[in-house]
This record gives sequence, C-alpha cells and structure tokens, in this order.
Amino acid sequence: MANDDIFAVIKKHLIDICPDIDEEKVTPNVSMKDLGASSLDMVEVVSCSMRELGVRVPRQELSSIKDIQGLADLLQTAIVAKG
Repeated sequence: MANDDIFAVIKKHLIDICPDIDEEKVTPNVSMKDLGASSLDMVEVVSCSMRELGVRVPRQELSSIKDIQGLADLLQTAIVAKG
C-alpha cells in the first residue's frame, strides 16, 4: 500500500473524529495536536487507522511520532512487516 493511501486513511479518520479541523490544513508535516486534536482524539484516530489497515503498532513506537507523516511511515512499515 502506498504511503499516500495510508495518509488518506489517517486524514479520513482525523476529519471524522475531529470535524472542526479544516481539511485543507491536514498535511503530512503537521501534527494532530497542532491541528487541535486532543490526546483522546489522537488515540482514536490511530486505533481506527490501524483497524482499517489491519495492523498493530506497539504503543512505545507511537510515542516518538512527531507528525502525520511519521504515523503514516510507521503504519506502512507495519504493513510491509505483516507481508
């Protein structure tokens, strides 16, 4: 799965969970926190994205993510590892 497709999944869930976020401001190099998402919103976005993509990522790996692209990269790595 292409990184752009993974970003689209994350963006979709972010907009669904946080409808007040301006969709045009959701770019790979911005963090969900900077967009106004709460920590609970972020957990839900990550959980929904992992569920849709059929992967699991250890919580400690998620703590180092700085922006949406970092999350997309981590999820892509999990997809590749899954085979």
